[in-house]
Amino acid sequence: MVQKRKINWKSVLSYVAFVGPALLFFLVIQIIPFLMGVYYSFTSWNGVSSVVEWVGFENYKRIFTNDPVFFNSFVFTTKFMVAAVFFSNLIGFGFALLLNSALKTRNLLRTIYFIPNVIGGLLLGFIWQFIFVRGFSSIGNLTGLSFFQQPWLGDEKTAFWGLVIVFAWQISGYMMVIYIAALQGLDTNILEAAKIDGASNFRILINIIIPLILPAFTICFFLTISMAFKIFDLNISLTGGGPFNSTQSVAINIYQEAFQNNRYGLGTAKSIIFFLAVAIFTTIQVWSTKKREVEA
Repeated sequence: MVQKRKINWKSVLSYVAFVGPALLFFLVIQIIPFLMGVYYSFTSWNGVSSVVEWVGFENYKRIFTNDPVFFNSFVFTTKFMVAAVFFSNLIGFGFALLLNSALKTRNLLRTIYFIPNVIGGLLLGFIWQFIFVRGFSSIGNLTGLSFFQQPWLGDEKTAFWGLVIVFAWQISGYMMVIYIAALQGLDTNILEAAKIDGASNFRILINIIIPLILPAFTICFFLTISMAFKIFDLNISLTGGGPFNSTQSVAINIYQEAFQNNRYGLGTAKSIIFFLAVAIFTTIQVWSTKKREVEA
């Protein structure tokens, strides 16, 4: 006869004690609001009234057929994501290579480069707004350099690059820490063997170091893509979406639709579309970089 396996209630209770609270908070804070958001995206609720009218796919039809502002904000956010991801990882990886060497001040420099990441986006935006408007103007008047005399936050192109600069300045220190951890995990015997064989530093970097730390690139690309897509506090404090909505991110557009225009159902529908777009982008990115890891 098959003996019944006794349930170890002590282990079950210990699992419930440790996992239960985290699972409960995840359900309450993440899963339930998400499901409610999916429901409200099919309604015309204004976010205040107790009356919730079901409208089906009308919100989605309106977004795709009669909402050019949302489309423009999505195009801007995508372009910003590409530029921000490139420069954030380039700067972060460059700092990691520099500070992984035997510098006496490398620990101090690591701390200095990481500090911008701990500053809140709203505060950081107001600080850089002062730098762009007052600081650059003063430097331009003193030096006569046209670079500093541009209307950095008053023109569409310069405002875009201003956002990219501030985002990269904030996030690159965080990426640097991840890259440094990956570089420190490399087998030094492989690098020394390559040097003995006459490989240049550039060849070692391209053919050995980068392929071996591709998992770090996967993580950093995923983080920067999701952060750049969801930019809100830095955007709203630095440019406010201006001039003339030219730097309006999707997050700001959703916020204004739901909480300023009191079209919560339409704003929620936009957030669902935005969620699917970010999920698709990040899934493709992780899949492609993971595939390269296997090949490497």
